[in-house]
Amino acid sequence: MGEAVAIMGQAPVPLSDADLVDLRFRALLPEADWSALPAAVRRRFSKRLRHGATVVYRGEVAAVEAGAAGRLLAHLARLIGGPLPLVFQPGAAVVAVTEDAVGRGQTWSRMYVRAGGFPQVIHSAKRFAGPTGLEEHIGAGVGMALTVTVEDAALVFRSTFYFATLFRLRLRLPRWLEPGALTIVHRDLGAGRFAFTLALDHPLFGRLLGQDAIFRDAPAEET
Repeated sequence: MGEAVAIMGQAPVPLSDADLVDLRFRALLPEADWSALPAAVRRRFSKRLRHGATVVYRGEVAAVEAGAAGRLLAHLARLIGGPLPLVFQPGAAVVAVTEDAVGRGQTWSRMYVRAGGFPQVIHSAKRFAGPTGLEEHIGAGVGMALTVTVEDAALVFRSTFYFATLFRLRLRLPRWLEPGALTIVHRDLGAGRFAFTLALDHPLFGRLLGQDAIFRDAPAEET
């Protein structure tokens, strides 16, 4: 059986069983929190892709915040694959999500268009593992454990700790070595659009990096 959700006084939006074939994100939240999300958000995070299939979201970065410390960190992070944006001005962006059957998760590729030169492409892998149930692997054996919550009808991801893998041994990084607390918010805007907000905050240096972007749902034929 499908389910229906009423949003802001609107008529319930039906969700068919076909929309709920991937329960991995849903399993990370209490049922009441999951049900509080807009139907469009639940549909995006319940979409199971065939192995190797990709869904593409096109959009624009509307605002960027990057201080000197944040820019330096972004450039230093290139040593582990460049997991942080190096494009510090608004512009076109693309996010591609690919099912990774080998890693039992999803590969996320983010492309940011530069005013000159090639676009920057950032790769990371989300895996449903670890003490929080979700990890993000960002390159060179480095990753972070993420928690997932629902706040004000938005899906919020927060880093809880970072880790590094050395000779198959996973080591949890001490707090003083962490680059800061990462917060990512996915908020539905209606009409097939959603906001993606990223913030990296350091206890000493404050906001290192911030990014506000707006994306559009992929056409059905791309999924």
